[in-house]
Amino acid sequence: MEAQFITKDAGLTFWLARPQDFDEVALDSGLVVDGGQTVVMEGLRVCMSERGHGVAGVIQQVTDSYVKQVYPSVNTKRLTRGDNPPPEKLSKFTVLAQRAILTLCGEAESFKGFVLGLRAKLDTMEKLNDNKNCLVAVKDSHQLKALLLDPDLSSRLQLPGGAIIQDWQPLKPIESNLEILERRNLTWLANCASDKPTFMSFHTPAYPIPFNGGSLRFNIDMFGANLSLARKALIAHLEQETGEFHKCVLVNIYMPQTIWEGMREFCEGHEGVKQCRNYWSQLFLEQEIP
Repeated sequence: MEAQFITKDAGLTFWLARPQDFDEVALDSGLVVDGGQTVVMEGLRVCMSERGHGVAGVIQQVTDSYVKQVYPSVNTKRLTRGDNPPPEKLSKFTVLAQRAILTLCGEAESFKGFVLGLRAKLDTMEKLNDNKNCLVAVKDSHQLKALLLDPDLSSRLQLPGGAIIQDWQPLKPIESNLEILERRNLTWLANCASDKPTFMSFHTPAYPIPFNGGSLRFNIDMFGANLSLARKALIAHLEQETGEFHKCVLVNIYMPQTIWEGMREFCEGHEGVKQCRNYWSQLFLEQEIP
């Protein structure tokens, strides 16, 4: 595949990235969503030898210009960050929301005992047969579509910035974005008290990462501030996937800040699966593209 030249800027030459370039180049990627109105930035990386020289900033400017050239209707850029940008960088964006992240880590064989322990804890806390406070899997695509397109969804679930954030990718719950979510093979849960849930969650299938010489990463996204349902959702998501775990596993649980401490306490006490990072958060940012 022949490289396609884009432009030159600040002494750098820019090309459309190819798979064979991944290990060598600085690159930026994005996904056009919201019916062509928004670009969601998926990732930015700079090879080690070029970091600290302002390359990332130049890449972002060139990417914005290229996206606008190819998709003239795009007027907004959205992204999430897991660090704390300095004020001069943060001032360029509008902060739409902030989510808390609880990160757990353990060897794959430890998770079965960890989940059994969580269920035992829950048994002592609540009546598991309380059908008014239970979760069900949402497998029917028509049902899921109806739930996601409900105009009251954002307020009932307190969606961060009015978006469904899948791992690090924010998407407005509108019809043009549903196909993107469908491609992700997500497993959805919602409380079954009515057809207007106040809590929803989903997990992304575990995928390999280079951490610790080769590990799996498993991400769970939770929407709604009901701690009881969040505990049940954590157990349900882990029960469905622990059979696929191998080697070391990092679990990231994204949730409203108000339930983070309760979830941390719920997860502590197991020797094999522990919290491996202190409280950290995910910033949801937006910027206009002129």
